[in-house]
Amino acid sequence: MGILGSGECNSMPRLVKGGKQVYGWSKVGKDGKIVVPTEALAEYNIPMPCKVILLSGSSRSGGFAVTTVSLLKNSALFRILSDNPKLADFQLVEGEIVLVAGKPCCWVTLDTDGCIVVPLESLKKYGVKTGDLLLSVIGSRLGLGFCVKGPLIDEAKRHPTLILFK
Repeated sequence: MGILGSGECNSMPRLVKGGKQVYGWSKVGKDGKIVVPTEALAEYNIPMPCKVILLSGSSRSGGFAVTTVSLLKNSALFRILSDNPKLADFQLVEGEIVLVAGKPCCWVTLDTDGCIVVPLESLKKYGVKTGDLLLSVIGSRLGLGFCVKGPLIDEAKRHPTLILFK
């Protein structure tokens, strides 16, 4: 059963005993293109194509989380959308950053190939740049994390068998 039902996904590696489960690496393309692991989309019940919301990652891991309006409903984070109806209704320009409590949020399209394209200027707001390797991680039941720094990244670099999604 997927993470939304059980909190556990047995097919993904853990970097350390009891640690977060990861899908692998996604390299940020020259145009801001990022592959979202198909397994993650299935686990989070995110259909292709659809519009997704990018929320700021933690200060420790940087990057962002990919989520949907339906995943945020009935959570404390739904206030981000209720306080920003243009974001919630996808009325902003795709990739346009809005700051929520000083942290960046935007929406982008997840295409039929399981990729998102985030404008390079927007990626900078998340502390991400072209060529970065993002570690895709089960962050919570609310969204898939794409980490760019911190202890989790350091540990992942010691695991050469992690998948690189292209």
